[in-house]
Amino acid sequence: MCDTCHQWSPNPVHPGTAANAGRMSGRGARLGRQVLQTGRMPPTPATARRRPRWWTELLLIAVLYEAYSLSRLVVAGDADAALRNAERILRVESLGHLDPERVLNQVVTNHVFIGVVCDYAYATLHYAVTPLVLFWLWRRRPERYRGARTTLAIATVVSLAGFMLFPTAPPRMIDGFTDTMAHFASWGWWGDGASAPRGMEHMTNEYAAMPSLHVGWAAWCGWQVWRHGRAPLPRVLGVLYPLFVVVVVLGTANHYLADVVAGLVVMGLGALASPWVLRGVDRVRAGVAMRQAESKQPVRPIDLDQRNAA
Repeated sequence: MCDTCHQWSPNPVHPGTAANAGRMSGRGARLGRQVLQTGRMPPTPATARRRPRWWTELLLIAVLYEAYSLSRLVVAGDADAALRNAERILRVESLGHLDPERVLNQVVTNHVFIGVVCDYAYATLHYAVTPLVLFWLWRRRPERYRGARTTLAIATVVSLAGFMLFPTAPPRMIDGFTDTMAHFASWGWWGDGASAPRGMEHMTNEYAAMPSLHVGWAAWCGWQVWRHGRAPLPRVLGVLYPLFVVVVVLGTANHYLADVVAGLVVMGLGALASPWVLRGVDRVRAGVAMRQAESKQPVRPIDLDQRNAA
């Protein structure tokens, strides 16, 4: 249907619908420009409470495990270098009289109950407590999860680089120390070659003493529980847990005091770098969102008189 002044558009757009779509697309573009300018997403309740997708988190874990496997392969033939680095660490510690590993290792070795408890703790807590705290944050503190997870991931990547650049044999491979995991292997499910289950020793990196991921991850867990927990008891456990892990890794002769310090340092680096990494990720996502919003901007129908005038 047409007359001298108007004609029907083949795809009519309702004015209200076009206006709403325009406002939504414009809002998305403004949001993208704001993030690109400020480097961070605005703290709205909807975005603050949004949980990351569970499958993306599992994918990140898989990537980190593959990186760990790569580090194991890289240092597989560096046994001599790993032993030399271990001797250097012990020499420096002894010069400063900061070598409690020997005394703690003797105590753990000479007392069966203490030794078995420490060995179970070393072989179990590292793989149980960290995922549990991650899940707790993802489920109960989603607004804090991204930053905490990114801190843990960055510290882990830095540690993996340390394993490859500075392979270090643990004290249990040095004369004068007792490998308590092998000494009490009949009491547990681990093998006498590493803290892995029997028959799976080949899946661990034997020369990954520096830095100590056991201590770094334990410090991260304690920090998150103390910071975001509400009840007094969990917060106290958040303080005691990393201290207990320090005693365990030294007493079982799996790490040096220098490894403990290095584990805390890499976790601190992860905490410092996490905001920068998240801002970079938000910039990329905002740029994509802005381009998508602009591409969905509705095309206004052109009036026939305006078209004729043009």
